[in-house]
Amino acid sequence: MSDLIPLAQAHCLPRKGAEHKLGQARIHELLPEVAGWELAESGHALTRTFKFKDYYRTMSFVNALAHMANREDHHPDLGVHYDRCVVRYSTHDVGGLSENDFICAAHADALAA
Repeated sequence: MSDLIPLAQAHCLPRKGAEHKLGQARIHELLPEVAGWELAESGHALTRTFKFKDYYRTMSFVNALAHMANREDHHPDLGVHYDRCVVRYSTHDVGGLSENDFICAAHADALAA
């Protein structure tokens, strides 16, 4: 991914193997670009809770997120509740975080905005 392209405009690329796992320095460079997201599991995942007024809005977000995840071929773990959705990104094929996680986090933010 080029640093000149905002994360919300970038698209995921296939990433397999440990060489695509981000180091701590790169994670901390990218984290400010996805405000509201937190590192979880000792830096191996990104999480954020999106809050909504009701179940309908929560499910609308979940459906839009599922469509985006399918398009990017990068799928989050979701915890869906009446008024909120907990989103967790990690790239299992690299054993931690990849740039795809940050790209999709930025896309999720855009959907919720």
